[in-house]
Amino acid sequence: MRATIIPFLALLLLAGASCTSSEIGNSKDVNPDAVFFDYKIWSEEGKKDAVVKLQYRMGGPDGTTLVLNEPSKVFVDGKELPVDSTKFEGAYYEFVQPLAQFAGKHTIRFIDLNGKEFKEEFEFRPFSLDPDISDTISRSDLVFSFKGLEDGQPVQVWMSDTLYSSNDINQVDTVRQGKIMLSSARLSDLAPGPVHLLFTWESEKVLNETSREGGLLRKTYSLRREIEL
Repeated sequence: MRATIIPFLALLLLAGASCTSSEIGNSKDVNPDAVFFDYKIWSEEGKKDAVVKLQYRMGGPDGTTLVLNEPSKVFVDGKELPVDSTKFEGAYYEFVQPLAQFAGKHTIRFIDLNGKEFKEEFEFRPFSLDPDISDTISRSDLVFSFKGLEDGQPVQVWMSDTLYSSNDINQVDTVRQGKIMLSSARLSDLAPGPVHLLFTWESEKVLNETSREGGLLRKTYSLRREIEL
């Protein structure tokens, strides 16, 4: 039987943590124009909360994380965030809100050491299966219909059975007319029985207002099902 499966979102977050520095410095020791803005937002269907994690780095996207020194500070939706840190992630500023309340528009406001303000607005739109899929599915072509995803958006589709000898389905598909299709030929790679199904949407964009060093905002949302094939 296949070993415990690490969800795609967890792999994504672990990969992100492993390729960036967890060292901690102070923003007062860094030229404000050399601070990189690293913003991540994520949640998952069925989870209680959505998370906004903001990090400021010296040396680009993989650089040393920074603790903001006065007068530098950061706000999400008007709430000032305190610093936190871990051994593996370094210093960060986190905003957590119930997922049911998080859908919609939000504003991040950062003030640097010189008192200069940078504002970033973003929208978070969870998606769902509409209609939902049955607990048991056939091996004919599968069409998944989504609510909350626009045409042209890419979605990571991952399906895995419980056998080591089988090939997982792990591909990026484009939403067309609100739908994604998996062919019966592709499903033949999976063994009959329980199947783990995971859809993950991710976007990455360059921030509108940053220091000269730049910045990125990444949003991730996923949903999963346990089905019988």
